[in-house]
Amino acid sequence: MTPETYEKGSLSLAGTVAMGTGVMIGAGIFALTGQVAQFSGPAFPLAFLLAAIISGFSAYTYIKMSDKYPSSGGIAMILQKAYGPTTIAAASALLMTMSMIINESLVARTFGAYSLQLFDVAQKDTLIPVLAVGLIVLAFLVNIAGNQVIGSVSKVAAVLKIGGILFFSGATLWASGFSFEAASTAAENVTSPAGFLAGVALAVLAFKGFTTITNSGAEVRNPGKNVGHAIMWSLTICLVVYMSVAFAVGSSLTLEEIVAAKDFSLAEASRPAFGDLGVGFTVIIAIIATASGLLASVFAVSRMLAMLTDMKLIPHRHFGMPGNIQKHMLVYTVVVAATLAAFFDLGRIASLGAIYYLVMDIIIHFGVLR
Repeated sequence: MTPETYEKGSLSLAGTVAMGTGVMIGAGIFALTGQVAQFSGPAFPLAFLLAAIISGFSAYTYIKMSDKYPSSGGIAMILQKAYGPTTIAAASALLMTMSMIINESLVARTFGAYSLQLFDVAQKDTLIPVLAVGLIVLAFLVNIAGNQVIGSVSKVAAVLKIGGILFFSGATLWASGFSFEAASTAAENVTSPAGFLAGVALAVLAFKGFTTITNSGAEVRNPGKNVGHAIMWSLTICLVVYMSVAFAVGSSLTLEEIVAAKDFSLAEASRPAFGDLGVGFTVIIAIIATASGLLASVFAVSRMLAMLTDMKLIPHRHFGMPGNIQKHMLVYTVVVAATLAAFFDLGRIASLGAIYYLVMDIIIHFGVLR
């Protein structure tokens, strides 16, 4: 990306970590805990640990490439270095872009659904897309305001979200006597090796957001050093948060109760300490998580598309808009995401985003190692 397209050195290490964890620690952590537990059985905290280790090895490729070629639009840059200015590089980057935009729409609708939990209102089906589009517009305005504003907002959201989850998890563990008996008492909870591996595979997706950091690239201060540090710090923070949630939930609920509680498993686990306030707390944390995740995702996608345009791998039209290519791509990103969030219930194709990501990740590693 050309120098005038981005704000070189405008993101601190802390701001970059905050954006990375913003994508990684989303509202999905509450639902993902139950899904991983359903596959992995009482060993589901171990599934998160193994997923973090696997993600660490995967991150090595991104770190080394970003250290050598720091770039805003990092994934597109890695693909271009691995495959050259070819169709496979452009198609793979667009695959990643599609998965992220689909996820943005889902996250925005999740924000709407959680927000309405705080109010006793009718016509929720109508209000959810309205709130979803409103959040996407807000993310656009924050991104337009510049990288310093993005970094500051991301840091505040990260402190509130991560601090809140750790506090809530700690209180739940304290109320349960720091035991892990409830999730492993029943003999029928024992899972098969295949089931455990399926749980690990699902847990890996909880760490996939670290790739967002590579799209900060040259906008990070001292990128050759700090991009790698930001990725490792983000993975470590996420592991601590995921493990704390897993042990907190497992200390109070059986596997059946964890799966049944779905998005509110942590709230149900905290009832001995907080009662019904746990549900309200979970909703507030989920609102912060979805908002910060969308903000960071919009930032990353706009950078990647701008890089693809700069590489002449995809066409571009200004449509009379002022500003640079990155700003134009920001507009295109939010328009597509808002349209999907407003008119489509993407629940049925949500898994496509994960599939697109995994395919793209395999293509990147194959290209770098060959």
